[in-house]
Amino acid sequence: MPYLSPDAQIFQAVLKRVGEIVGLDTDEARLIKFTNSAVFALDGPGLVLRIAGSKPVSDKAARGVTLARWLAEHDVPAVRLVEEVAQPLYVDRRAVTTWHLVPDGGAPATPEDLGQLLRRLHAITDAPPGLPQWDQVASVRARLAAATTLTDNEHTFLEEQINEVDEQLKDIEPVLPPGPLHGDAHTGNLIPSPDGPVVCDFDSAAVGPREWDLTPIAVGHLRLTPPPDAYPRFAATYGTDLLDWPGFPVFRHLRELQLVTSVLPVLGTNPGLQPEWRHRFDTLQAGDMSARWHRYR
Repeated sequence: MPYLSPDAQIFQAVLKRVGEIVGLDTDEARLIKFTNSAVFALDGPGLVLRIAGSKPVSDKAARGVTLARWLAEHDVPAVRLVEEVAQPLYVDRRAVTTWHLVPDGGAPATPEDLGQLLRRLHAITDAPPGLPQWDQVASVRARLAAATTLTDNEHTFLEEQINEVDEQLKDIEPVLPPGPLHGDAHTGNLIPSPDGPVVCDFDSAAVGPREWDLTPIAVGHLRLTPPPDAYPRFAATYGTDLLDWPGFPVFRHLRELQLVTSVLPVLGTNPGLQPEWRHRFDTLQAGDMSARWHRYR
């Protein structure tokens, strides 16, 4: 089970309150993930409750609801909202969204699955009303501002890095038509189901450069430890190799800053994330472009 520190027991209180509001018994809720949000499964009614772990994540909940409804409208395989419940619901200023639990079964998602799903999503050009323009720099800044565990030197370093990327983005020339994007597309955000993988986690949804949706798996190829042929298989399926794009080094830098700052708002309440965060920060600060990072658990 994912780590839930004593300080994070507030999530249990929020969970209980949500159950009271919507008429659910949450006593048997099963914690399935806790990084930026605490995600609980209710196996009996077949539901998932996702509780935002910080203000920056709460602030993005509405866009996730918008994209989820848009994906459902266009019949894109994705997790589905429980429409009978307010979406999002706010309890103790934390955004809570309620989803249908994806049935067990099905093969693990492949790079080809991700490529096909992104091609399907990117083929839709009409953006849903209310989906914001892409501004990943603002997202990184918000998480940095919400950090509670950084030293002054660490904060200054990350702020300087964000400012540098912000300037470099002004000279980027996209090669793909802009439009609605998932914002954090990688195989870890695909859930196996009996009918094939479905996409989840829409906190970073926006309208902007589609190259950003290709960036996570490209950076994962360089920074994480997937099978060595995972990215080439994805690129062949999608039809674009981002590593050949002149703007990729800037997008890589931004993605790496996202991977370092993403857990800052919850690092104090989830110290189990600390070792990997420290490794990411230290290698980024050292300019070590070949260091391998690992997924948070």
